[in-house]
Amino acid sequence: MISADEALERLREGNARFVAEIGGSGALTGQSRRRELATGQQPFAIILGCSDSRVPAEIVFDQGLGDLFVIRVAGNIVAPSQVGSVEFSAEQHGARLVVVLGHTQCGAILATIDQLARPSEDQSRNLRSIVDRVRPSVEALMGTELAHDHDELVRRSVRNNIRMSVNQLRHGSEILEQLIHDDGLRVVGAEYSLETGVVEFLDH
Repeated sequence: MISADEALERLREGNARFVAEIGGSGALTGQSRRRELATGQQPFAIILGCSDSRVPAEIVFDQGLGDLFVIRVAGNIVAPSQVGSVEFSAEQHGARLVVVLGHTQCGAILATIDQLARPSEDQSRNLRSIVDRVRPSVEALMGTELAHDHDELVRRSVRNNIRMSVNQLRHGSEILEQLIHDDGLRVVGAEYSLETGVVEFLDH
């Protein structure tokens, strides 16, 4: 088991390689690695990320098979299944770092802003369940001067949503709270830039 600090440094280094286009973990996807992992896994970090096709965690952090336990859902929201998945990996695999990975120009954020500005009854119940979880991150900003600055509204909403998910993981599970208190588990937020490829850690 590696510490949260070491896991965070590995992710920073991997993202730097990705941005510089000098990936170093390609060998960790070969046949020998597959055989090694066939009987078990020990990922060093848990990533709760967005489903967006442009933000595959293993690639943007330049990691190989078995390195990351990745949970992906539109808007990197926290619902019971996501909490349970994080609990499972933290308990079973011993990962001591959880990263909520959002990204610029997130479609779930844009959909929520659009729904708040122009409410529609045609939205599917399932999509609405995602929008409803994102809504608190956006709603607070819609009543400010940011309502007149769409780009800044989106930027701030993305970060609000990441921080809200971080807070829900830190305080919405007795298991995770205990691991944070007793075993060095850390939950941090991060934002991936679609434009530059850089991951910025927001709180650590």
